[in-house]
Amino acid sequence: MDRLLTVLSLDRISFHELSMRVRVLLSQLPFFVTTVVLVAGIWFVHEPLRDDLRVQLGLALTVALTVLCVLVPWDRLPYGAWLVIPVLDFVPITLLREGTLSTVTGVGIMAAFPVVWLTGSGRLPRASAPLGFALTLAMVWVPLLVPPRPLSAGLFAAPLLIPFMLLGIGLTVQVLSTSMERQNAELAAKDAELRRLLAVTARRERLLDTVLDTVDVGVLAIDEHGHDVLMNRRQHRIHELSLPEGMRDGAEADLRVYADADGTPLPPDRRPARRAIRGESFSDTLIWAGDPPVQRVLSVSARVLRDERGHPEGSVLSFHDVTELVTALQAKDDFLAGVSHELRTPLTSIRGYTELLAMDERLPGHVRSGLEVIERNADQLLVLVEDLLRTAGSVLELQSVETDLVQVVQQSVSAAGLRAAEAGVDLRVDAPSRLVLDCDPVRLGQVFDNLLSNAIKYSPDGGPVTVRLAPAGTTVQVQVADRGMGMHPEDATDVFDRFFRSRNARMSAIPGLGLGLAVVREIVERHGGTIRCDTAPGEGTVFTLDLPVRQDRPVAVAAQGGVRRSG
Repeated sequence: MDRLLTVLSLDRISFHELSMRVRVLLSQLPFFVTTVVLVAGIWFVHEPLRDDLRVQLGLALTVALTVLCVLVPWDRLPYGAWLVIPVLDFVPITLLREGTLSTVTGVGIMAAFPVVWLTGSGRLPRASAPLGFALTLAMVWVPLLVPPRPLSAGLFAAPLLIPFMLLGIGLTVQVLSTSMERQNAELAAKDAELRRLLAVTARRERLLDTVLDTVDVGVLAIDEHGHDVLMNRRQHRIHELSLPEGMRDGAEADLRVYADADGTPLPPDRRPARRAIRGESFSDTLIWAGDPPVQRVLSVSARVLRDERGHPEGSVLSFHDVTELVTALQAKDDFLAGVSHELRTPLTSIRGYTELLAMDERLPGHVRSGLEVIERNADQLLVLVEDLLRTAGSVLELQSVETDLVQVVQQSVSAAGLRAAEAGVDLRVDAPSRLVLDCDPVRLGQVFDNLLSNAIKYSPDGGPVTVRLAPAGTTVQVQVADRGMGMHPEDATDVFDRFFRSRNARMSAIPGLGLGLAVVREIVERHGGTIRCDTAPGEGTVFTLDLPVRQDRPVAVAAQGGVRRSG
């Protein structure tokens, strides 16, 4: 009904958005037009009916009711007062039906107009269909009583088809109207919820934009094809910085991105966006963007964005400007290298002249003892200076040769024997008699010297320190284990960082700068290996090295040599 009336309003505006007067008029209009067409047909086709008083009264009442629809201020009356119009429509329909009953058939079907109006209004959800049936029944039965005539059951039963037919129409319209009202209510609720969700989404989008523009990190989101989806203000500045001079915008391939401060171009397949498109996730990758003097160092991280089924649908990259940090680290390394060089020369002289003085057999005992103290402290300072030099600069290139790793370990164990004896530490080696692989024996000797020195140093109560060597598939595994004071497990992840010292070491006042293990990790990684630390307070520490073996030159292993103590 609403759709039909919306069409009658020329579909320019929804029916329920019209004024009450217009809505009542449009609801009456189909009956009015049908009545006018019926009377016009009678006028031209059935001349005897022109003068029928019932036809004339029916037309006059229809026109009067239609005029009332226009004149009455329905907006001011109680809602539903307009239902009097469809009820009164049954009067002209009755007159027209009786006036044309012998000539025109089907006029009584016009009662469908007020019945549909009543049931489709929704004002009488339970009574509208029975009311329409009662009014239709009155329309066909009342004329049988005026004027009085002989009545019979057949006389009353003959016209019952029309009331029951209109009752079915009324019930159908009532069900459809109720269903449409429910659908409209559901749609209204969904529309309200959708508007609420859109408002929440818009607020979150504004919040996200504000947060992204506030953080001092460039954020870039790309789809699976590499197209930009989101870029915050900081990333816009980084992008502009990386463009060639004079270019305002460009593709990723146009950006001036370098692999180091020396200006080595970063290969296209190693650029962060390309790696992210391939589905890689990475963290803290350094790149140099732009050209001096405005060049910036960026730490780039990327994470893959996946849909609900786990399929990649893009990536999010973050660009953190670490120029000041890298500059500070370089200045620190330069400072350490400079100071270390300046310290090493006088320390070497002190140590040399101390050795010369100690060679004089005429020196008294207390003087010789003092020279030994000077020499020991000079040696300790020289070791610290060498550590500073190694950690400040890069480790020398490896000189790999075919080496018996067991012999390298034995040399380090022998060199540490005196210190171990003084500390009450029992050095043990559990290894084959021979284990050959390609490596730099000098650098690995530094690794074992450092690990053994730490094991002895952090075993103040003595105890065994064991070095185990064994092949493990495509690697050679070396373990240096002690039963000393150990560390907290959370310190094990930071123990290889420069200048890091565990809480136990700081509390026990054991001297050291925290540089040795940083050098150890660098040497091991230069060999393509890995090193890890397993420890617990009071239970000791185990350092495990895995050194790779060349596939074209398998490791050569001799018979197992068992456990050997240092001599």
